[in-house]
Amino acid sequence: MPKVFNITGNCIPRLHYMVNLDSRLQAIRKLVDAGQYITINRGRQYGKTTTLKALTRAFSDNYYVLDMDFQTAMSGAAFQTEESFVRAFAESFCFLFEMTDTNGELDELLAAMQKAASEKIKLVQLFRFLAKICKAADKPIVLLIDEVDSASNNQVFLDFLAQLRGYYLNRDTVPTFHSVILAGVHDIRNLQLKIRPDAEHKLNSPWNIATALEIDMSFSPEDIAGMLRDYETDHSTGMDIAAISQMIYDYTSGYPVLVSMICKFIDEKANAAWTGESIAEAVKYIINEPTPLFESLINKIEDYPELREMLYAMLFSGKEYSFNVDNPTFRLMHMYGFVTKRGGKAVIANRIFETRLYNYFLSVEKTSSPIAQDGALHKSEFIENGKLNMERVLERFVAVYTDLYGDQPEAFLEDAGRRLFLLFLRPIINGTANYYVEAQTRNQRRTDLIIDYLGEQYIIEMKIWRGQEYNERGEQQLAEYLDYYHIDKGYLLSFNFNQSKQIGTKTVQVGDKTVFEAVV
Repeated sequence: MPKVFNITGNCIPRLHYMVNLDSRLQAIRKLVDAGQYITINRGRQYGKTTTLKALTRAFSDNYYVLDMDFQTAMSGAAFQTEESFVRAFAESFCFLFEMTDTNGELDELLAAMQKAASEKIKLVQLFRFLAKICKAADKPIVLLIDEVDSASNNQVFLDFLAQLRGYYLNRDTVPTFHSVILAGVHDIRNLQLKIRPDAEHKLNSPWNIATALEIDMSFSPEDIAGMLRDYETDHSTGMDIAAISQMIYDYTSGYPVLVSMICKFIDEKANAAWTGESIAEAVKYIINEPTPLFESLINKIEDYPELREMLYAMLFSGKEYSFNVDNPTFRLMHMYGFVTKRGGKAVIANRIFETRLYNYFLSVEKTSSPIAQDGALHKSEFIENGKLNMERVLERFVAVYTDLYGDQPEAFLEDAGRRLFLLFLRPIINGTANYYVEAQTRNQRRTDLIIDYLGEQYIIEMKIWRGQEYNERGEQQLAEYLDYYHIDKGYLLSFNFNQSKQIGTKTVQVGDKTVFEAVV
């Protein structure tokens, strides 16, 4: 059976194209060998389950590795009472041991534990059986629990963690698991906040013994290239592996499922044409398709108004936040995968997330926004011979913006100007083009918008007018940016709040680059 790119469930080496996980496994192996208890917390579809399965395969020579998934092995009813949890845990634990070669004494203890659990024993008795099993085992036991989020809002799970912690603290005198790894989106401290909101338990987590896994689980360009080399060995497409890997990384920042989604689209829907145009088509498809990942992200925005407010400020006002996990709202953004750390600042995790978030926020306004309605009404005027006439777009934007918002106070226009341009632009390019904001230039004074329309790129710098000297620096910055992208023409949109401003458009030469400027 030929390998494929996988975007659902865990990846299996013989079935799926995968990045090489050896360095990640080696880093985790050091912690396991040292007897550490570990948490692996990443956003949805970030490769947690695939990593746990790889650990099971890699560590089985030296350990009994029991890979338990709370989402599949433990139904919701299992968490309703202590007895039901003990019974479900014991059944799953014994089942996993049935998949390994064990000695007679261990088999007898497992059978005894399962029989006792069926008779409604408590957690205390369960852990006494587990201690005897750990003592009798001829290899140390490593317990992996995936999808610990399934235990949210269940007190019995907290009590289970407390027992694990107690045995860990007494491991020099009482046998227990050599290592425990808990994986999920939430870390256990956040589960504490959710389950037991009183002040005492906010500060006294029963899982403060664990080490958070610090390794980078995103895919680097080199990781992606290794996976594509495996693919190229099978298919001989002649792709430029280094260039394609970098382009995929530029859009995804290595978010594992997004990388696989692009590759899967090109392999299955773009006739294996590994080009920049195919990557852009894949991104456009991903941005516009409903997926569990994006549905989960949007649900979080709607569940947490404070998270929504902070994301909105980052995207539309250029507000910058230091990377500070002590801020509860920021901690949510980071935990759910919205943001990552770059240069000490919190930035949106990747271009695809960013565009999807822009689209989400804009979609709330587009049907009622007169400027969005104007863009949709005049859409056909901006397309010539299959190309986007960006000069005409800006000319029309200047006219409609001035007509609709020219008498608004400066504070409103400074905050809303760039959002209004995106509202105007989106119906013009929707379904045909991709766009994203260059994270390195997004701030309260300057934002660079890059549009990919049928393989042709348009770079628009949007900025607040701060005087002629500042404007000339902006022209030079844009020219340098155009040079980086090997483009001869760019666009400058200035929001000028001076009473004596000259509204309109003009064309200037900056070295060998042409800059079309619009002022509103």
